[in-house]
Amino acid sequence: MLPVLDDAAAGRWCRAAVAALSEARGRLDDLNVFPVPDGDTGTNLLLTAEAAVAALDAADEGESAWSVIARGAVLGARGNSGTILAQVLRGLADQLATAGPADGPGFAKALQSAADTAYAAVAEPEEGTFLTVARAGGEAAVAAAAEGRTDLADVVRAAADGARVALEATPGQLAVLRDAGVVDAGGAGLCLVLDALVTTVTGVEPARPSLARRHAHRDTGSAAGHHHPHPGDHDLPHQPPAGPGSEVQYLLADADEAAVARLRARLAELGDSLVVVGVDTPTGREWNVHVHVADVGAAIEAGIEAGRPHRISVSPLAPVPPAAPVQGTRAVVAIAPSEGLAQLFAAEGVFVVTCGPDGVTEDDVLDEVLGSTAAAVVVLPNDAALAPVASRAAVRARELGREVAVLPTRSPVQGLAALAVADPSRHFGDDVVTMAEAAAATRWAEITVAEQEALTTAGRCQPGDTLGSAEGDVVVVGPDRVAVACELLDRLLSAGGELATLVVGPDVELGDAACRHLATAHPTVEVVRYDGGAAGVPLLVGVE
Repeated sequence: MLPVLDDAAAGRWCRAAVAALSEARGRLDDLNVFPVPDGDTGTNLLLTAEAAVAALDAADEGESAWSVIARGAVLGARGNSGTILAQVLRGLADQLATAGPADGPGFAKALQSAADTAYAAVAEPEEGTFLTVARAGGEAAVAAAAEGRTDLADVVRAAADGARVALEATPGQLAVLRDAGVVDAGGAGLCLVLDALVTTVTGVEPARPSLARRHAHRDTGSAAGHHHPHPGDHDLPHQPPAGPGSEVQYLLADADEAAVARLRARLAELGDSLVVVGVDTPTGREWNVHVHVADVGAAIEAGIEAGRPHRISVSPLAPVPPAAPVQGTRAVVAIAPSEGLAQLFAAEGVFVVTCGPDGVTEDDVLDEVLGSTAAAVVVLPNDAALAPVASRAAVRARELGREVAVLPTRSPVQGLAALAVADPSRHFGDDVVTMAEAAAATRWAEITVAEQEALTTAGRCQPGDTLGSAEGDVVVVGPDRVAVACELLDRLLSAGGELATLVVGPDVELGDAACRHLATAHPTVEVVRYDGGAAGVPLLVGVE
């Protein structure tokens, strides 16, 4: 039982929230009918929370975890609900980042303030939504503290219970929820986040009813259909009118408060579901801007007038159904770390997801799986860190009728080895096993350059040193790139091998030297060389 929320506890809560949202993502997506039924609320909340955790993982020591979480969430927020969740986290950070560990009353005050700031971030707040649930959680926490239940555990339980009660009432506040037989998806996601806080503080997960879709009904005179309006809400809030439109979202830099105020006013004229959230970053204040509009160009131009929009995303509001799979067909989807490797995989007839500056998301992988129109698909993550992303995309693709297998390839050379033995004439399951065996039998290594002083398994390295890694572990360190590469090749081939695959980055001379060394020191080994490797990996090696 935690008496206070310190930085470590805040980090554990954030990770617990990611786990809860990941497990419930599909159910939350299914609940999503407001403001538009595009089925992505659970996904957007999860991606926002994951961005907060990623920021924690990359943060410098000494910075408040609350500030890091808020910054990561705001800069990585996705969709309407994700952006509002980011604003709640930013509101908590405003209160707790400099206040020291938070006790029960301190957290209650911060949560209520965070709910207020979330309302302020939304241009036209609706009741029966995420905002209503957030406000109820904050009010319940403050009430518990005022009644003398000041222990942190009592306060967070009160917040989670109050939010859940408000969630159950949302169908009586929004006709579109009542007609669909659902509670608000964003509010349901916030309830999961608060339950994760209860688990973090008390060690006990709250027992809650299922979030599954209920039976729809339209009896506005029934008890379920009646609600007590909050001052300022509409008698029957309505869903925005159906029709063509897009969700536009971008980060805005190099803008001041006055320019952002003008931007909000302009976007409010252009569309709805407008949320603007600001956060301080090491390079200055940035805003996450989200709006639903018919005129995408005007929304982006408004951002250009206000500052410098970047990481711009545009998605159709009406969900576009994926093309139906062609029965009896197969495809391979590979994640590639560079354009050169992407071209290499594409030349083998593979659908490719290329890592950009912001990495790869499960949506990126899912789009390629569905876009292939194949009934059975093999996914090659080619990086251990991307395996969970590929697996989540595979789960979603299976829900849409695809047969998907994710091979645990930890390097592009393992992916190439798997491709070399693929045979569409085999039964899909047998082909997957054969490809997996080929990947597992491929030992891999790579040459990289140290960016800072560090202690590795092969000794201490200095900035600029060449690192030779085998299967992810550093085994050679030295100042001379060619010497390290040659020693790495010798170590890798000391266990035997008939085929060496080299993927050479921009340093063509290093590739030439490696090939000469293999021809001299290992003349019986067949060598296959590919150029176009990633800039950060001068040499990638696979041995079979």
